[in-house]
Amino acid sequence: MSGYRSNLKDNHIFLFLVKYLLSLRVKTPLSWTFMKRNLEISYEHYDNTADMEVVDQVLISEAENATEKANAPYSNFKVGAAVRLRSGRTFHASNFESEVYPAGLCAERSLLFYIESNYANDPIEALAIASNPSERECYPCGQCRQVIVDVERRQQSPIRVIMSGAGSATVVDSAEKLLPFTFKL
Repeated sequence: MSGYRSNLKDNHIFLFLVKYLLSLRVKTPLSWTFMKRNLEISYEHYDNTADMEVVDQVLISEAENATEKANAPYSNFKVGAAVRLRSGRTFHASNFESEVYPAGLCAERSLLFYIESNYANDPIEALAIASNPSERECYPCGQCRQVIVDVERRQQSPIRVIMSGAGSATVVDSAEKLLPFTFKL
């Protein structure tokens, strides 16, 4: 019988907690309130990168060339990134994998950290990403997306992100479109 009473007592505590937690919610007279919203992004897609502006084609080519310098002995997925600064200068970097898994670094962040350390007063206008093998377009990981947004905020201007691969490219005019719910302190 004591097990039965214990279950009744547990149920009573559970119901009390549920009622308490429900009382914390904001209610309208008839229903719970919530708002459904839609998120849409605009982007450009090029089935053939030859249809892009020459400056973007050159930046993609630099990113592709950077893949040759990648150190990816574990994944064999070589990534290159290239930026064009407002001054017109371009720079590139590649990914680097380490035996100590989390110690590696993506091409995008390698490049952005270098640029921010050495050319912080020359804003980045465009960032191109490419991979080898290149069976599809190469998109930045979540950490890279956050860092690109951080750089946009610091420089107070958007960065055109060109994600290329397999002869095609997708372009957004700001990294905010790649990570609409960014972390902010």
